[in-house]
Amino acid sequence: MVAHSGLITVMDRAARKAAPRLRRDFNEVQQLQVSRKGPADFVSMADRRAEETIYEELKRARPDWGFVMEEAGIIEGDPTKPRWIVDPLDGTSNFLHGLPHFAISIAVEEPRPGQTRGEVTQGLIYQPLTDESFWAEKGRGAWLQNARLRVSARRDLSEALVATGIPFLGHGDIRQWTAIFAQVAPEVAGIRRFGSAALDLAWVAAGRYDAFWESDLNIWDVAAGILLVREAGGFVSDFRGGDRMHDRNEYLATNDGLATKIHKLVAQGLKSG
Repeated sequence: MVAHSGLITVMDRAARKAAPRLRRDFNEVQQLQVSRKGPADFVSMADRRAEETIYEELKRARPDWGFVMEEAGIIEGDPTKPRWIVDPLDGTSNFLHGLPHFAISIAVEEPRPGQTRGEVTQGLIYQPLTDESFWAEKGRGAWLQNARLRVSARRDLSEALVATGIPFLGHGDIRQWTAIFAQVAPEVAGIRRFGSAALDLAWVAAGRYDAFWESDLNIWDVAAGILLVREAGGFVSDFRGGDRMHDRNEYLATNDGLATKIHKLVAQGLKSG
């Protein structure tokens, strides 16, 4: 069995404690209490319960750490200590429609003196229905359970399967996305939109997808996934190939063999859009 830090154990335990209730609620999706949070953006009681469970578990393990959470927002902790970044249910719309594709995402962000943004050093993405636990630690690789992950080795766009997130009501820039799609789609083997950015990134790390692009995401959607891709030997950048993903709210992930080609297509889309 591969050795990992105690933090990964804490994160995995928290995700697995929240998972049984998510599975039960998913099986009774028609009876869920659902409230509206914004245009086409729904949050269920299952979402809230999962977040509370994860918060309690992580708080018990590290009482002085802060949190960034989808539902509860920012909970301040000791500013000299790391903080947790938590998405208790990435793929809420899938969940509410009975589509079995959603995940729990947890990351650890270490503070960096003099900088407003810290560095993610541990990440975990857990799929409750398949019992797949994708995790990574900075400098120690990315893993699925106890199996080492590597991004795909594909170098030919014609063989590449690419994931994306399509803008929807109140979210994203449809004109920009359409322009990028028009450049990418004719060159690749296929494009998929499954509705969970966390799992999209985990699947890039696992070599199931060869690339992924999406904009207008939140830090809890991508924090763990970015680390997974990088520790699996892949690259994550903004649409211009730079390191301003969070500032620009643009995320492009791929392997080394396709990086230049995918960036070129996206750049052409940005120009034409």
